[in-house]
Amino acid sequence: MAGAEIVPVGSDARLIAAALIGFAVIIVLITWLKVHPFLALTIGALGVGLGAGMDTGQALTSFTTGFGATMGGVGVLIALGAMYGKLLADSGGADRIVDTLVARSSPKMLPWTMGVVGAVIGLPMFFEIGLVLLIPVIILVARRSGLSLMRIAIPTLAGLSAMHGLVPPHPGPLIAIDALGANLGTTLAFGVIVAIPTIIVAGPVFSRFAAKWAPVPVPAMFVTAEDKGEDIAARPRPSFGAALTSILLPVVLMMGKALMAVIAPDADGPWKVAIDFVGTPTIALLITLIAAIFLLGVPARMNRTTLAETLESSLPPIAGILLIVGAGGAFKQVLIDTGIGEVITRAVLDSGISVLLLGWVVAVLVRIATGSATIATITAAGLMAPVAATLPSPEVALLVLAIGSGSVFLSHVNDAGFWLVKQYLGTNLPQTFKTWTVLECLISVVGLAGVLLLDLVV
Repeated sequence: MAGAEIVPVGSDARLIAAALIGFAVIIVLITWLKVHPFLALTIGALGVGLGAGMDTGQALTSFTTGFGATMGGVGVLIALGAMYGKLLADSGGADRIVDTLVARSSPKMLPWTMGVVGAVIGLPMFFEIGLVLLIPVIILVARRSGLSLMRIAIPTLAGLSAMHGLVPPHPGPLIAIDALGANLGTTLAFGVIVAIPTIIVAGPVFSRFAAKWAPVPVPAMFVTAEDKGEDIAARPRPSFGAALTSILLPVVLMMGKALMAVIAPDADGPWKVAIDFVGTPTIALLITLIAAIFLLGVPARMNRTTLAETLESSLPPIAGILLIVGAGGAFKQVLIDTGIGEVITRAVLDSGISVLLLGWVVAVLVRIATGSATIATITAAGLMAPVAATLPSPEVALLVLAIGSGSVFLSHVNDAGFWLVKQYLGTNLPQTFKTWTVLECLISVVGLAGVLLLDLVV
């Protein structure tokens, strides 16, 4: 879908006006009229489609296509992640990890520790997968440590998101590396150099401000026996190694697929098919959930009835999240199909600014228009590919990072990740803008600054 040519359905002015009005309607419905985000996004998406020039059939098709694609991808991942997270909590595995992190890190160091955890988990994963895996740990660490939720959550999210845009073998940078013909090793080295200060600024440093701007309580999710005041000394729990293995298993599976795509892209055979299959996000999480039954449930002496109750009880709390994320994906698809992203891209390409800044701006505008970091990366890399062919290898690597930085800018109401973060952390709409949206902007701007500084050196 992303690679197909999009024909704008109306004039440039009409498309931009429809998008702006749509954004405003969604925000007003949610913040002023207190309409549920799912309903607000549905009204906004259909309104933008009709206002941009789509007929009723096109608008409905675009909406249902986006909703179905998001639920079939991110929705399944959220469901599997929720089941895994509940099992991690109920078995005592989350307790074991949290106790270890809290015991070995002072309150002052915990935000830094969580930033590293987010970066490691986020390296081969899409953001949504890393979030659903780590949300039980984020919530329990905040609850046990006594620190505010934002002091723990923001550094973790910064690590996850920075990896999404800057460091291969994450799928985002790999797309740009392939499209631009960049050197993987050079891009990886530059990406790590840029990512470290980016995570520090957007994570532990910014979390101090986020905690003041959004003093929300820790959500009443993943409540464990220890949180209920029960004596868990005699209660069997999985070991720290088993719990950590269960969390890292999908990381290893997905990283294996990503590395194989780089090391042996033209390889063929049963082993390549097997690696690709188990490294697919849905399959990796499914394997992780099954493995967790044995790694976490068996050591905790959970019988079949207990396991069934744990898995069943994990799904009702996320029903609202699934609908909101699906509607966000539908809104994104309407914006794509109307051609708004294409209109913005054409205008930027005629501006004559520097190559690195141009790549960043194109990715930023497509990201704002479509809500998708992946589509922003694909679009910007495709448009910049002819220019990249004339650049030296180090600058092509920096162009990959500039595009990656731009692809995460200004997450807002058309981004499924925006609603995922909002619902999991329990923030209202203004608080989500002041924390998550600002965090994404910081990652994007600091990442660009790092790229431009490296360009002066190399």
